[in-house]
Amino acid sequence: MTDATPADRRTTGSLGRDGWIGLLPLLLSAGILLAGNGLLVTLVAVRANLEGFSPQTVGLLGTVYFAGFIGACLITPRLILRAGHIRVFAALASLGAVAALVLVLAIDPLVWLASRALTGFAFAGLATVVESWLNSRAGASERGRVLSVYRIVDLSCVTGGQFLLPAIGAETFAIFAVVAILFCLALLPISLSRQTSPAPPTSPRLDVARIWKLSPVACIGCITIGLTNGAFRTVGPVYAQETALDLEQLALFMSLAIAGGALSQYPLGWLSDRLDRRWVLILASVGAAAAGVWLTVSGGISANVVLAGGFLFGAFAIPLYSLSIAHGNDHAGDADRVELSATLILMYALGATVGPLAASQIMGWFGAPAFFAYTSILHGLFLIFLLYRMTRRAAVPRTRRGRFVALLRTSPAFYQLARRVSGKEK
Repeated sequence: MTDATPADRRTTGSLGRDGWIGLLPLLLSAGILLAGNGLLVTLVAVRANLEGFSPQTVGLLGTVYFAGFIGACLITPRLILRAGHIRVFAALASLGAVAALVLVLAIDPLVWLASRALTGFAFAGLATVVESWLNSRAGASERGRVLSVYRIVDLSCVTGGQFLLPAIGAETFAIFAVVAILFCLALLPISLSRQTSPAPPTSPRLDVARIWKLSPVACIGCITIGLTNGAFRTVGPVYAQETALDLEQLALFMSLAIAGGALSQYPLGWLSDRLDRRWVLILASVGAAAAGVWLTVSGGISANVVLAGGFLFGAFAIPLYSLSIAHGNDHAGDADRVELSATLILMYALGATVGPLAASQIMGWFGAPAFFAYTSILHGLFLIFLLYRMTRRAAVPRTRRGRFVALLRTSPAFYQLARRVSGKEK
């Protein structure tokens, strides 16, 4: 057998100082990309509302974004196989920048729909490139730290990106130019890196019927989260505008929801490792439904009440995704986990293609506060399904359950890194 190359040794042992330095370009590119996309998601909803687009059109903008997301999850591995990580990253970053600028050059719903579909494809593809690269470069003894650093990059950059909106304003060309600049800047660290491209990721296999049989709770959970959380990222800013929050408060509202989810992931995950995870899913569903009721009735009270409701909504709603995936993994064998992760993230994306349009239609009929009534109803239905499933299947013994890992809904490649950290892949 031939000796391992330096890159091979890096994936099986400790990264070391040079390895961490080598990861910095990937993490920097990821941070810039996450900041730009997080800003753009909020900006699109705010600017579309200012331009007089109907709530249904705003929801449809979210629907086509996640349709593009699904396409990228399926196609990007083949693109990487054909052209390599760096070329694909460069092409998709350019596509994302063009799509952002088109939004301000042509204020037309059809143009915006096409642009958002392209952006969803570009972002999911870019995330796949970065996360598969991180996955291949992280040494076995360093994966936990790499995962933690990546989550910190995600939280800080997405949260910080929100505050560019009030700093620059939503009504000028400048804010769209900033988004395009961020997409282009994300190109520089990764394209100038001395890292060699790893092997391309494999295309995810999908067998929905088999995964459904494996864990109905995980399937319904991911669909529900797509219907609710996907809609929140798309039309949540419109709710904030309609409840008379200014741009700075709107950015704070979205950031508090993200921060709430980040802060509650680990306490809820710790609890789920020690109890039947379905009880923790029930707790989170009850909390998300209650926070939705709070936000439904609090719009006219005060900005601080709305902001507190946003934090609570994020704290209970956002962890539902990771908890559902963890529950699914409790019922999966080692051979099932890659297919499980790919299928569940695509189930989330399918829910997220429907959620924004459904939520915006409800807002059009009943007003902005009805959005959180919609999320509360869906979380309540998931709660009922959880209670039903507890009568049909016994809890997985604690000795057979894996450790909870907080997950990002960015690409199937992220799960590969998280899976190795949790000890599911040797």
